[in-house]
Amino acid sequence: MLKKAIKILAISLMFVALTVDVFAGGGKRNGTAAAAELLIPVSARGLAMSGAYLAGFEGLDAIYYNPAGLGVTNNSAEAMFSYMNYIADIGFSYAAVAMNFESFGALGFSVRTLDFGDIPVTTVENPYGTGATFSPTYVTLGVTYSNALTDRIRVGVNVNIITEEIMRTSATGFAFDAGIQYNGLAGVEGLKMGVALRNLGPQIKFEGPDLLRFAEETGSKRGQNFYAIQSADFELPSQLELGLAYERRFSDSYKALFATSFQNNNFSHDEYRFAGEFAYNDIFFLRGGYTYVGEAVDDADQYIWGPSFGAGVKLESALNITVDYAFRAVTYFDANHMITVTLGF
Repeated sequence: MLKKAIKILAISLMFVALTVDVFAGGGKRNGTAAAAELLIPVSARGLAMSGAYLAGFEGLDAIYYNPAGLGVTNNSAEAMFSYMNYIADIGFSYAAVAMNFESFGALGFSVRTLDFGDIPVTTVENPYGTGATFSPTYVTLGVTYSNALTDRIRVGVNVNIITEEIMRTSATGFAFDAGIQYNGLAGVEGLKMGVALRNLGPQIKFEGPDLLRFAEETGSKRGQNFYAIQSADFELPSQLELGLAYERRFSDSYKALFATSFQNNNFSHDEYRFAGEFAYNDIFFLRGGYTYVGEAVDDADQYIWGPSFGAGVKLESALNITVDYAFRAVTYFDANHMITVTLGF
């Protein structure tokens, strides 16, 4: 029965990958996807490791990279809060909670928002501003479920509801993620494998009163009327990622892990990610990561993200507290800084 379930899941993932055209386009369609906020990392640990550890991310860190790892935690409940200064003075906030149920699995809820600040309103008549301001509203709500098929295999799914609003123009959509994690690959303890499909869903289209125009149709005798501008449909930035990781403990105090992954994107170039993490007494952590994008190596406009680094501190007591920090170099813009606080109950 178990083997049958695994085969069905694997076949389903491959079928989805083929039918949704995950591999189409690649770097030829850079910058044309909808809901680009789905690509923003949500945790400092994940950012510091360039997302390469999808084979082993666990707890709330796993929601974004591989939902299969949500239930891998020693806590019965967790809460996470993150903030990052993103590019162009945009603020990114993220919050998530998750609960573990022995017979049911793990269930998580998340919300992410973007803060663009106040933007001046400009018109054809007032190109330097009317004196009014507006601020776009980008909110993504997520529900995640994860469970174990065996003591080595975990699976998970994630559903995101996307809402974007710019003045009186808005769009709504939803995206699905699915992932698998396998620990002890080929009988080697500490060797892990992960597969994740992310951001699968229907196209998104903007609508609203701001798309109405008062004009007169050429050759018409009806005079001026309101006409709606039909906006284009935009696809989600779907991704397929495969990852391997190896974790080894050198003594009771020292542990290290090394991770790599390959990510195929339907709206950008393929990415090869590498990362490492060093832990002392499972209390203090040092991390680093790098993403190689071969097709864009000679053109900085195609990929603006540089190497990433980070550190973390974990304090275990009646309330387990983990504080993580990450730095990512960015071309043309100020570097990204992210802080994450995780509470375990």
